[in-house]
Amino acid sequence: MKNDLLFDFTVDKPSKTVYITREFNAELRLVWDAFTKAELLDQWVAPKPWSSKTKYMNFEVGGKRFYAMVSPEGVERWSLQEYTSISPKTNFKLYNTFADENENREVPGSDWDYTFSEENGITKVHITIFNESLERLERMIEMGFSEGFKMSIDNLDQLLETLAKK
Repeated sequence: MKNDLLFDFTVDKPSKTVYITREFNAELRLVWDAFTKAELLDQWVAPKPWSSKTKYMNFEVGGKRFYAMVSPEGVERWSLQEYTSISPKTNFKLYNTFADENENREVPGSDWDYTFSEENGITKVHITIFNESLERLERMIEMGFSEGFKMSIDNLDQLLETLAKK
């Protein structure tokens, strides 16, 4: 496995934006599937020892994913994502809000923009997360978003390695 893969994680508080760029030693189709299929997302998106459980997901423009991050003690932190744009295998965008277990949203939310490209078997993913308020961005940071995201990406690397062998 290639160890010198790019991973850049930048928080820009003045613009209320997080910029993430990550390379994966995997084909584009595998990385795309890992970001767009509930059964794969639930295998990597939560930092251990937390887990992810998707209640439902409809990956199409106007569709939604409603899921929870679940602590080892069973505490659920719900989020609702609405897909606003999809260009297969190259880009998708969504609007994300925290929610309760009944889908009642906590506003403000954030706009996520994912862009995918592949060169020589290495897939690069660019993610831009624009928060509607500085308070929301700071809440994400306080909740350990940076550390949790990095842990989740390690989970994804392991999943992609497994998927590539199939």
